[in-house]
Amino acid sequence: VQLQASGGGSVQAGGSLRLSCAASGRTASRYTMGWFRQAPGKEREFVVAIHWSAGSTYYADSVKGRFTISRDNAKNTVYLQMNSLKPEDTAVYYCAAHRSGIVVVPTEYDYWGQGTLVTVSS
Repeated sequence: VQLQASGGGSVQAGGSLRLSCAASGRTASRYTMGWFRQAPGKEREFVVAIHWSAGSTYYADSVKGRFTISRDNAKNTVYLQMNSLKPEDTAVYYCAAHRSGIVVVPTEYDYWGQGTLVTVSS
C-alpha cells in the first residue's frame, strides 16, 4: 500500500484545512487509516483513526470536537477536516495504514505517507 498525503498549508488561528490521503493498492480499503502529527522537536503523536470496515473512529483528546476524519473507500481516500485550528496544531501530518483495528501507537502502523505540513499562526 502506498499513501500520498496532501492539503497542508498555512492558516491563521481559527481557520480550517482539509487533508487528504490517497491510498493505492488493491486491498487499501481494508486498512484502518490513521493520522499522526509531529511538531519540531517533539515525538510523533496520534491524532485520529478510522476503522476500515466499521467506520468507527477514535480521536485524541486534543483534537476532539475540532477535527473530523472520514473515508471514501470507493476512492481509497481518507480525509481529515480540521476546524478551529490552533497554533499548537502546527506540525507535519502523516497518514498511515494498519492491517487490523484501531491502534494509536505509531509503530503498529504498517505503511506511512510522506507527510504534509500544517502551519497555524496566531
